[in-house]
Amino acid sequence: MSSRASRRGRLFILSAPSGTGKTTVAERLVARAAGVRRSISYTSRRARVGETDGVHYHFVTRERFEAMIAGNQFLEWADVFGHLYGTSLVDTERVLAAGDDLLLVIDVQGGRHVKRQGVPAVSVFLLPPSLAVLESRLRGRDRDSPDAIRTRLEVAREEIRAYSEYDYVLVNDEVDRCVERLSCIIVAERCRLAGMAAAAEDIAGGFPAPGA
Repeated sequence: MSSRASRRGRLFILSAPSGTGKTTVAERLVARAAGVRRSISYTSRRARVGETDGVHYHFVTRERFEAMIAGNQFLEWADVFGHLYGTSLVDTERVLAAGDDLLLVIDVQGGRHVKRQGVPAVSVFLLPPSLAVLESRLRGRDRDSPDAIRTRLEVAREEIRAYSEYDYVLVNDEVDRCVERLSCIIVAERCRLAGMAAAAEDIAGGFPAPGA
């Protein structure tokens, strides 16, 4: 049995204000880090140009999403700018049980919901270098109206204070450097005693006690 299959995966949370680049960071991390998968959220919004169902999100109707809420099918869910987003309980358990680590790319609301449930998770907050940089990134996406951008910046001013609720804080000043730091966090967490105890005990058992 492989070491991955013999252990349970770890849950990681990556949160950031809209426009900080958390999706890009997550995608690059998954592309380079073995044994890490990115959770694919369910959403009630329509797919944007270039988005594929089952790859970027699971796109469902609002009615179906609300039925999933009623059926307690989400690990967490939140209303973000008028659209519903959520993480499937079943999908999460399937990945963790297979021994892979799972990265949840969720907002502050979702991160708080996971923590309130007492679900073991390592949380990382991604900061933009400054408000000016964040505004520039939002405008550069050319995806939102001026009113929508103002709303996102207002929410960002509130969310940014949530960094103190997280285990780790990273600044996304340069994407590759940020991905490298996030990768180091994952490696460090994998080496914690709680996760390595069984393997360490097996190895230690091969060393007879003095005088044995």
